[in-house]
Amino acid sequence: MKIAVIGAGAAGLAAIKHAIEINCDVIGFEQTDKVGGTWVYTPQTGKNEFGIDIHSSMYQNLTTNLPIELMCYPNEPFPSNPKSFVSSDVVLSYYESFADKYRLRDHIKFLNQVVRVRPLSQDYLGGWEVIVRDVSIGTYETYTFDAVLVCNGHFHSGFIPNYEGAKTFQGKRIHSHNYRSPEVFKDETILVIGGNFSAVDIVQQTAPHVKSVIWSHHLKNGPDVTLLGENVTQKPDVLKLGENNAVFVDNTTSTITTVIYCTGYEFKFPFLSVDCGISSCDGYVRPLFKHCLNINRPTMGFIGLPNLVCPNQLFSLQSRFCLSFMTGKKALPTKEEMIEDTETDLNDRWKRGLPKRKAHMMGLNVQAQYYADLATTAAVEPIKPVIPRMHIHAGMSRQRDFVNFRSNKYHVIDDETFEARPI
Repeated sequence: MKIAVIGAGAAGLAAIKHAIEINCDVIGFEQTDKVGGTWVYTPQTGKNEFGIDIHSSMYQNLTTNLPIELMCYPNEPFPSNPKSFVSSDVVLSYYESFADKYRLRDHIKFLNQVVRVRPLSQDYLGGWEVIVRDVSIGTYETYTFDAVLVCNGHFHSGFIPNYEGAKTFQGKRIHSHNYRSPEVFKDETILVIGGNFSAVDIVQQTAPHVKSVIWSHHLKNGPDVTLLGENVTQKPDVLKLGENNAVFVDNTTSTITTVIYCTGYEFKFPFLSVDCGISSCDGYVRPLFKHCLNINRPTMGFIGLPNLVCPNQLFSLQSRFCLSFMTGKKALPTKEEMIEDTETDLNDRWKRGLPKRKAHMMGLNVQAQYYADLATTAAVEPIKPVIPRMHIHAGMSRQRDFVNFRSNKYHVIDDETFEARPI
């Protein structure tokens, strides 16, 4: 089979590797000149020298929020390290070494931007036309493939809430995607909106440099921010923005100079034609069987959409899942069966009160079931139980102490068990 892989970040590398292993003819298309995707740091924001939007959301001095013992690909551990939570350059080095070990770069066309993917025919299991632009010289080339794996990541198109008065605000407004370092906010009063990983990091990083940090979130158990300094104040959700202030849902008001949105990302696939049979709105990509296989045209797969997961383990598993059906190793369920399975899953999510923006969220208590379901359905090797168990432990540790949770060192004992000890 001829397979296209769009992107050479963490998901793309996994997809290319597994496709090679089953003797597929694989071409990966990467619009930058490096592997690693969002883990490649650049101080630039906006567009690069080729006029392409900067893909990476990496900021200076980032430390992982997951231990490397669960961040690895299956059976591909990180090099020995005294710490479990490491700097971004350690992670990037891991991807580069992984690419070198399996000679994945030989299958990647760098500085090649996919501009259009469309089906070759009306056939449900038909092939694909892929049009690619060489960004360095501006030329276009057209390829044909039997299947496509979309691995363009989901940390590149920031979601910004539409607050009343936002357009009248006179200060700076940026998404965390464009945050790089705290020094540029010296002596400002900044409003950080959001309660997830990037918000916590940015609050911690900026506090020593700014006049004050106002942190707006709706975390059920408000973190203890006293360790971050007297200039950090917690607020509930933003109600609206004024020319130089923010009004919160408790009717309090704070004067601010900059807003940093740590409000998540949107899935965007501008290269997919309408007849690919995929729609994406408010973080919900559909219709997908098991969150990764295009039900309308199952020779197309999406690797890495679920969040709150063990990422590289998931990328490997989803790649093997999709390839198992695409190559005919495993018989594809009927379209009706895939739709029914998907509706059952999504209805369960809606009943639990999840909004559509969290249609692909797994989380600490759901992910293990999802991994097992993928492996069983496609008859592929499952993720070892110790992996999601470590994830649960790391997540609970972070909830208890978001400042010091990275002080644990994790050790995998066997496929089932691990230990975590303070360094």
